[in-house]
Amino acid sequence: MGESAATHHHTLPAAPPNLAMSRGPTWTPAEQLQQLHYCIHSNPSWPEAVLLAFQHYIVVLGTIVLIATTLVPRMGGSPEDKARVIQTLLFTAGLNTLLQTALGSRLPTVMRPSFIFIIPVLSIIKDFSDQTFSNEHERFTHTVRTIQGSLIVASFINIILGFSRAWGHLTRLFSPVVIVPLVCVVGLGLFMRGFPMLANCVEIGLPMLILLVVGQQYLRRIHHRVDIVVERFGLLICIALIWAFAAILTVAGAYNHVREVTKQSCRTDRSYLISSASWIRAPYPFQWGTPIFRASHVFGMMGATLVTAAESTGAYFAAARLSGATPPPAYIFNRSIGLQGLGLLVEGIFGSIAGNSASVENVGLLGLTHIGSRRVVQISTAFMIFFSIFGKFGAFFASIPLPIFGAIYCVLFGIVAATGISFMQFTNNNSMRNLYIIGLSLFLSISIPQYFVTNTSQDGRGPVQTAGGWFNDILNSIFSSAPTIAIIIGTLLDQTLDAKPSINDRGVSWWKPFQHKKGDVRNDEFYSLPLRINEYIPTRFH
Repeated sequence: MGESAATHHHTLPAAPPNLAMSRGPTWTPAEQLQQLHYCIHSNPSWPEAVLLAFQHYIVVLGTIVLIATTLVPRMGGSPEDKARVIQTLLFTAGLNTLLQTALGSRLPTVMRPSFIFIIPVLSIIKDFSDQTFSNEHERFTHTVRTIQGSLIVASFINIILGFSRAWGHLTRLFSPVVIVPLVCVVGLGLFMRGFPMLANCVEIGLPMLILLVVGQQYLRRIHHRVDIVVERFGLLICIALIWAFAAILTVAGAYNHVREVTKQSCRTDRSYLISSASWIRAPYPFQWGTPIFRASHVFGMMGATLVTAAESTGAYFAAARLSGATPPPAYIFNRSIGLQGLGLLVEGIFGSIAGNSASVENVGLLGLTHIGSRRVVQISTAFMIFFSIFGKFGAFFASIPLPIFGAIYCVLFGIVAATGISFMQFTNNNSMRNLYIIGLSLFLSISIPQYFVTNTSQDGRGPVQTAGGWFNDILNSIFSSAPTIAIIIGTLLDQTLDAKPSINDRGVSWWKPFQHKKGDVRNDEFYSLPLRINEYIPTRFH
């Protein structure tokens, strides 16, 4: 009797059980965050928008004051000079923010001076330290005019990178595997502005950090109305309370017999900004005199301007996610980096001491308040410009002790770093290739800049020390920037390690449609220019 066909049938092994389903729910990738109260093109009521805009102004003010406090005394500037520098930085920040939100990235990002310019500026200060000037003010103005000339020429780096579409072509090489470490280190790379700055005055900074976390995250659960107020305006409330506490300690004499460094960090009356600032003074072009152009300083500044393009790119990815927009397409990066170059040119003309990049702390504020409205950020430019002209009023808020801002940055930078981690959902998290690239890029992007920063002297001399000072400044600036290192290492590894076989694991299939204007129908909704300006601009730029 012949064997039946069933005799030769081989039973396939049973599929392994889906343990994830039995242990709890799983979440599918979400291109847009669902917990935002207002996204990029929706707007809160006008009174609410004005208060939120003032909050953005206060946050960016901390960075501006920190940069001015770091550089102006070394340049030979007086408290009056410091007040004018802060007014100039505020004014140009307002202009550049308005330019970017209206015609550039169109994302709710504040543009403010970048810390990376400290390196080439310190180099300029060092070069003039041996020269003889009639007084310190003359040394200060001579240094500012040299910075002006360097910024004006170096701005063409970003103008060319953007409007030649070179930067957009670079971003097309990115995949979520590159974006994860890039956005992460945009936040984590600024860790020295967090707790180390808070620790300069623990009795003010630590209560600020605790109050912000407890008040903004826990007390809001008491009642629905309290929830709305504390979530959206908790930062302002905490600043007001701790600032008042610092003023009480100052008046009570708590800092009368402490070190000078402690007085500078803790007291509310040590900045001398209120007494030094003029009531009304508008920054104007070439206010310090004719710019001075020196080739060595110009080349050194070019390294910093290149780095700001990398910093802003990471911040734009985070801002898009925290404002409910799709990832910025390549043509948006062309437009925004080109306009950032024009902003650098404006800063050089007005006599700023540092160039602009996207404010990471203000991007974190979008996530803290759950409000990603573009209009709110545009309104904040009115505060920047107003307080830059009416100096006494602006100086009042600029006297907030810096450790308070250090506490704020601990939270805001952390939110941005976590936003970078969220891009991992669009990749294969079980791919050892992806884990290797992300891990190595993330670690080296923090470790290499830390080495360069740690080994940089007070006068700006970094680890790279050759006969060419300008060459040193370029390399020291590039390798002191965490986002720049993340782009270099991440892109290089992602494009050379099994790029084609791993195309799906890398998330390229998800990423590619966002790189073209017509690739996703939402691109035009979020990034189109206002008032039908598109009709008058070449199509490659919009």
